[in-house]
Amino acid sequence: MAAAGQNLRIDGDRLWDSLMEMAKIGPGVAGGNNRQTLTDADAEGRALFQSWCEAAGCTMGVDKLGTMFATRPGTEDLPAVYVGSHLDTQPTGGKYDGVLGVLGGLELVRTLNDLNIKTKHPIVVTNWTNEEGTRFAPAMLASGVFAGMHDQDWAEDKTDAEGKRFGDELDRIGWRGEEEVGARRDDIRAFFELHIEQGPILEAEEKQIGVVTHGQGLWWLEVTLTGKDAHTGSTPMHMRVNAGLGMARITELAHQIAMDHQPNAVGAVGQANVYPNSRNVIPGKAVFTIDFRSPDQGKLDAMKARLEAEAPKIAADLGLGIEIESAGHFDPVTFDADCVAAVRDAAERLGYSHMDIVSGAGHDACWINRIAPTAMIMCPCVDGLSHNEAEEITKDWARAATDVLLHAVVETAEVAS
Repeated sequence: MAAAGQNLRIDGDRLWDSLMEMAKIGPGVAGGNNRQTLTDADAEGRALFQSWCEAAGCTMGVDKLGTMFATRPGTEDLPAVYVGSHLDTQPTGGKYDGVLGVLGGLELVRTLNDLNIKTKHPIVVTNWTNEEGTRFAPAMLASGVFAGMHDQDWAEDKTDAEGKRFGDELDRIGWRGEEEVGARRDDIRAFFELHIEQGPILEAEEKQIGVVTHGQGLWWLEVTLTGKDAHTGSTPMHMRVNAGLGMARITELAHQIAMDHQPNAVGAVGQANVYPNSRNVIPGKAVFTIDFRSPDQGKLDAMKARLEAEAPKIAADLGLGIEIESAGHFDPVTFDADCVAAVRDAAERLGYSHMDIVSGAGHDACWINRIAPTAMIMCPCVDGLSHNEAEEITKDWARAATDVLLHAVVETAEVAS
């Protein structure tokens, strides 16, 4: 496949303006965004994206889980090159997590239009529904169903903290499409996802581009401890059945398990609730989620097994009941060698500093990699901060990474003569 010339670059100012315009929808309280999936803000962001895609000459398809597919036609009847990420955010999210990958895909289409460059393969810019998984767990829900990893009915029955059902909320905001979920599986020549790193490595190493070779696997283990509510002042210490104490000890256990599996393993409790959550009541119940991750399958499974073996002993010592359930899981990912090479070659050709990197977070690309050749491109983010309203990148970082995306996609989609 012929490579695009070095002078093929995106319009960095136009990309940045699009990012800032999207950030006006679902503003956070501290400069970021709260555009959670299947909210009114999500619906508004989707409508803006659709209007931009149609203005760029794309046709929009939407599947029955709300995932959006904006297609720029190719000159031949061939499988499409897909790009994209997600527009939904955390409750206190930043302006770039996911959004850069979607709007970077739109920008490469606009650039090809500007230069009247046609490709043999169609190019499809994708906005996957519910990547974040904050409102409806697990994360990467729609892409997981698309890839055949989850059942659609199971996904639609997921509920949020208020008991609202995923399928009902999708209908409420008016973004349930007609396409069967996964109908496009055989149409994918390759998938490229551009994303901010969400970690400090690229900035610390002063590299403009992260060539993502692998993705960490993940286990989310939801632990429920059951004790006895009691007055904190009048219940003797030796007569307490304290679910909060059990949660604290298992939190320490999770940390120790991750430390014992170094390097390339992490673990923490990120979500935790005690009940009745009153300052003068000993917690009679605790529900919390342990997040274990590693690019090494053996380490990932060993951490889960040790937690499941040792946490019940802690509970028993304290007289607590315990249940441990999986709240999310995916195996480590090795991205497609040819797609990774296309990314690396593009960075080289454009003269951008780069390094190979492992994604520490889960992404839609991790599911799509199961069914089609896939790779990821990362740009730095300031101090590695993400899932935070203070998340920040520079215009130059965004431009460079989208340039690499453009070149990798054009090489894969093949310029029409």
